[in-house]
Amino acid sequence: MPPITKALVAANVAMFLLELAAPGLVNFLALWPLGSGSFGAGFAPWQLVTYAFLHGGVFHLLFNMFGLYMFGSAIEQVLGQRRFLAYYSVCVVSAALTQLLFAAISGGVYPTIGASGGVFGVLLAYGMYFPNNRVMLIFPPIPMPARVFVTVFALIELFLGVTGTQEGVAHFAHLGGMVGGYALLRHWRAIPRRRV
Repeated sequence: MPPITKALVAANVAMFLLELAAPGLVNFLALWPLGSGSFGAGFAPWQLVTYAFLHGGVFHLLFNMFGLYMFGSAIEQVLGQRRFLAYYSVCVVSAALTQLLFAAISGGVYPTIGASGGVFGVLLAYGMYFPNNRVMLIFPPIPMPARVFVTVFALIELFLGVTGTQEGVAHFAHLGGMVGGYALLRHWRAIPRRRV
């Protein structure tokens, strides 16, 4: 596993253990909607990043870390360490900003946690850089090209977000991570890399 991917996985696991030891910490590090201070905890700027290192349970953590390992390793090798860290960070922040926007529209007052926004951004990059690589769905176990896999996941997220059929999951944050990642990749492709 490349060093940045390994460090991100380790940081997420460490934060999960810290959550178990000090559950009250979640109130300060989770992403709260703007103006939610009257509910016991409120928005703070650092939450745009810290929410992505918290998880709601072991399976939530394992699913996200598996995705980060599976797709992040390849993308870190393509982008390099610094660009991969920048890319992942932009995906996390764009997911947070998207979640804040939709929370303001819907009037939701619940906190958001999880690395999924960053992981969905990494998944999008994988589909762009390795469009023809075969990816296997866990359920149902159907192999498909990465570009199809990414498109299917994005459409499912959009459908679930619009219909609200899966409560408690920040589907628009996932899409926000993908959109932020796409915008950054397009920006990088438009600017030639300098030779060192």
